Amino acid sequence: MGDFQRVLVLGTGPASIQLAVLLKKVADCRVGIAGRKSVRSEHFFAALKQSNRRIRADIQNEKHRRLQGECVIDDVFHGYESITGRWDTVILSVTADAYIGVLQQIHERLLRQVRCVVLISPTFGSNSLIRHYMTDIRADAEIISFSTYLGDTRWRHDKPSDQVITTGIKKKVFIGSTKAPSDHVTKLRTLYEQLGITLEIMGSPLEAETRNSSLYVHPPLFMNDFSLNVLFGEAAPKKFVYKMFPEGPITPGLIRDMVACWKEMTAIIRKLNIDGLNLLKFMTDDNYPVRPESLSRHEIENFLHFETIHQEYLVYIRYTSLLIDPFSEPDQDGKYFDFSAVPIRQIFVNHEGYWDIPRMPKEDYYRIKIIQGIARYVDSSCPTIDTFIATYERKIEEAARHRLQGELLSDAFTVQSFEEDLKRIRSEIEIRPGSKNI
Repeated sequence: MGDFQRVLVLGTGPASIQLAVLLKKVADCRVGIAGRKSVRSEHFFAALKQSNRRIRADIQNEKHRRLQGECVIDDVFHGYESITGRWDTVILSVTADAYIGVLQQIHERLLRQVRCVVLISPTFGSNSLIRHYMTDIRADAEIISFSTYLGDTRWRHDKPSDQVITTGIKKKVFIGSTKAPSDHVTKLRTLYEQLGITLEIMGSPLEAETRNSSLYVHPPLFMNDFSLNVLFGEAAPKKFVYKMFPEGPITPGLIRDMVACWKEMTAIIRKLNIDGLNLLKFMTDDNYPVRPESLSRHEIENFLHFETIHQEYLVYIRYTSLLIDPFSEPDQDGKYFDFSAVPIRQIFVNHEGYWDIPRMPKEDYYRIKIIQGIARYVDSSCPTIDTFIATYERKIEEAARHRLQGELLSDAFTVQSFEEDLKRIRSEIEIRPGSKNI
């Protein structure tokens, strides 16, 4: 696949294993995997050593068999500082808040040889962040952003190992590059088409990064008192992310916040010369469909033209329609698959022995703080986003001061500004003329 001859995957999570298998199987390239030294990654590296670097990806649905397979990893690096060799492509398969920390551990001379950096699960502004860092170290590489990872991949036996299972894949993923036209993007599009995934090419990486549903739905779903009380163990633990109150956090008020958050995001990205999206269409056509009896095509297509209260009503209907999987087969009692039964996870002691916060909303905190920082820069008001952040920060401070006082706490319990990342992002983004007085 052209420059995809020597590919280095950074990260040792399930997605990294699936991507490595896919690259070996379809692209037939040399693949290396690198990860940080940690208690958790020790399980992965130990399993890799025991299997002589052989990894395996299984599938839950036979329709996704192109993702299934096993291969031998050509190079394994235990610690990013130990990476050697020449790599034409680097795939960042770690959380977006870790991008700079990971790259800073890699020798600059090695990164200067890289022709392409691929961001698998970036957030809004991640491409700008990496572009600035690579320019700083005099590295001339194409930076590609996907909107999100291609599906849902988890450990085969619920703990880090050499085996994963992919339980579902997305119908459509968006992609944008710092280079246009891009041979790399063309090749990735062909690869995704072979998997049955539509890869839509956007006008810019930043535009691709706005096509991630997490930006619009995770903050209202997690950064509210109901969800946070469950998360921090102050309420009955068995509550569910996508259920209606009292089983979950979804109320008309939460939906109002979700629609308001989407409108604030739309105002921000328009100041960056990017078109907003039709939230309801994005939710149904590009994420999870519902039956036309619940939401008509007319309502979906004309969502942008309705009054706010009508939009809120339709988004509420969308969530009630997905309490069960509307396309599943009912059992003999007439019950459909309980699609919304995703538990709100609670804080936990991680492998290093520190109290930590689950990935949702820990990752979302970074995402939304970056969005808030960009909003400030382009002079765009975002009171709903500000409220989400204030609610979340108040909760982590209360937990650190009271419930977990004297305990070992991860950095997740610290209010952060992410100012260094924001400085890099601000220096790269272009603002629509007249959008800001500078």
